[in-house]
Amino acid sequence: MNLPDIEHITQELAGQVTELIEQRQLDNPLLVGIRTGGVWVAERLNDTLNSQDEVATLDISFYRDDFTRHGLHPKVQGSELPESIEDRHIILVDDVIMSGRTIRAAMNELFDYGRPASITLVCLLDIGRRELPIQPDLCGATLALNDGQLVKLTGPRPLVLTLA
Repeated sequence: MNLPDIEHITQELAGQVTELIEQRQLDNPLLVGIRTGGVWVAERLNDTLNSQDEVATLDISFYRDDFTRHGLHPKVQGSELPESIEDRHIILVDDVIMSGRTIRAAMNELFDYGRPASITLVCLLDIGRRELPIQPDLCGATLALNDGQLVKLTGPRPLVLTLA
C-alpha cells in the first residue's frame, strides 16, 4: 500500500482549514493538537497558515475510557491550554482517527476548561473502524487498511507515515 504524501496532504488540509475559518467566520479560533501526533500536525498547519498564535496541546491520558484497564502511560506530559476556552472556536487536530474514542476523551477534557463556542475536528488520516459516532469535519486522506494493520506518524521534523 502506498501511503499519501504527508507534505501534500498537510498543505491541502491547511487550505481547507483556512477556507473553513473564512466560511464560518470564526473569530479568534484556537488550534488544539492532541498529544503527540495531533500536536505535530497542528504545528505544521499553524506554520502553513502563518499564524502568530501558539498551538494549544491536549494530553488526554486521564480522560481515556481504558485508563483503568491499562493504567497511566509513562510519558504523560499534561495539557497546555489557555485558562479558559469559554466561547472560543476550537479547531481540534489529531493525526489519525480510528475508533473515535480519543476524540471523545479530548472533548471531555476541553469542557473542563470551559464551554467552547464550537469544536471543529481536523484529522490528517481517517482509517475508519469507528466505535463511536464521531466524524472529522476535515480530513487529509482516508485509508483502507487490512485487519490488524495500523498507520503511525513519527515526527515532528520530518513528519513520516509508516504502516505497522
